[in-house]
Amino acid sequence: MTTFQRARSEENREIRRRTILDTAAQMLSQMPANDITLNELSRRSQLAKSAILRYFESREAVLLELLDRAWKQWNTEVAEQLAADIDATRPAQRRGTELAATLTRTLAQQPQLCDLLSAQAGVLEHNVSADVASRYKKAAFANVAALAELTRTQLPELGETADQLCAQIIMVTGAVWTHARPSTSMLAAYDANPELAKLRMSFTPTLENMLTTLIAGALTLAVRANEAAG
Repeated sequence: MTTFQRARSEENREIRRRTILDTAAQMLSQMPANDITLNELSRRSQLAKSAILRYFESREAVLLELLDRAWKQWNTEVAEQLAADIDATRPAQRRGTELAATLTRTLAQQPQLCDLLSAQAGVLEHNVSADVASRYKKAAFANVAALAELTRTQLPELGETADQLCAQIIMVTGAVWTHARPSTSMLAAYDANPELAKLRMSFTPTLENMLTTLIAGALTLAVRANEAAG
């Protein structure tokens, strides 16, 4: 491991931060977020653990920043896909089904994002200061708002309902990802009992089904709200 030397310029500090984040991202491609430790991050980044803690107050703070980075990247990519996949001339419910399919497909292509979302509330939001928690939550709200705006572009019928819908989409994605990756013990139980195996979730079809249901329900609520307002 290299001997730590304090970064003397803003440029060097940013290089250190990027090294830490890029190393953690590489680790996420090889293991779940829960298995990443500061010790291993230190070894792979060739920075002392104390050096990492000069830039990030904890392992969770590193992963929260990665989550924000991955989320913003997904929002950018999904914007292009939604524009290509959804036909604005079709009925709202059909466009809602297409929206669910596109969101599911693009999320399935972002395993790191899904893994971080699954660990968000139960793991990543712990062992961080109020400042880091506040900064992350503000970023998360901005990411939800950006996704809601993309959704409203394709389904203007949703109106303000899109914001709550997109928050629910993010929560459901994390939950389905967790359940679609059972423990070794559960896999053994499924193998031993065909009846239990029927309960095993597959990420893509389960998420698409749930998002389709959520979007259809949100459209119905939006129509009722408009009728009541009118």
